[in-house]
Amino acid sequence: MSALNDFPDPLTTEIIDGVIAVGGDLDAPNLKLSYSMGIFPWPHEGYPLLWFCPDERGILEFSELYINRSLDKWIRKYGPLIEVTVNKVFPQVIVECQQQLRGGQKGSWITPEIIEAYTQLSQQGNALSVECWLDGELISGIYGVKSKNYFSCESMFFKKPNASKFAFLKLVEHLETLGFTWMDLQMVTDVCESLGGKYISRAEFLERI
Repeated sequence: MSALNDFPDPLTTEIIDGVIAVGGDLDAPNLKLSYSMGIFPWPHEGYPLLWFCPDERGILEFSELYINRSLDKWIRKYGPLIEVTVNKVFPQVIVECQQQLRGGQKGSWITPEIIEAYTQLSQQGNALSVECWLDGELISGIYGVKSKNYFSCESMFFKKPNASKFAFLKLVEHLETLGFTWMDLQMVTDVCESLGGKYISRAEFLERI
C-alpha cells in the first residue's frame, strides 16, 4: 500500500492482529481516506507503517457519559477558572501529547511524521484540538480526526490532575454542537473507561460509519 485509494475494504479483507495494511504515505490525503474507512495508522518502531482496523473498537456514546463525584467536585471548583479554546494551538497540543509521560511506555507512537501529517489535516479542517488554559498556561489538551460520519479521538495530555478529563468533556460538548452523538476512542484506556467508554465489534463500528 503506497498511494491514495489503495486501502483494502475492511468488510472483505482478512485482518490479522488488527493490521489491515502495511507501508504507504503518511500524509493528509491518506489520513482523510483511511479514517473515512474506519482505518487509522499506528507506527511501531522497527516496522513499516502499520494501518489498523481492530477486531474490537473503543467508543463513547455521549448519552452514556459518566462523571463520578470527585471529578464533578473538581469541575465545579476549577471549571469556571479554565479557558477553553478549539484549534487555537493544534501543533502544540499534538507535541504535548507526544511528550506526555505514560506509565509502562517507552517513547511515543507520535512520530515527527505523525505530527506533520495530522497538523496538515487540521489545517484542512479535518482534525481538531481542544485546549484548556489556567492563568495563561496550557494545562491540558486533546486532538482527533473529524470524518463525515464520526470523530476519532487520538490522544490527550495533562499538566494538572483531572485536566485531561476536563478537556475530554469539553471535546464531547463541542462535538455535540456539531451534531455528533458518539465518538471513536480506538482503544478504551482506564481514563476513557471511567468516563463511559466501551468496546463494540469491528462489524458494528463499520456499520455505524
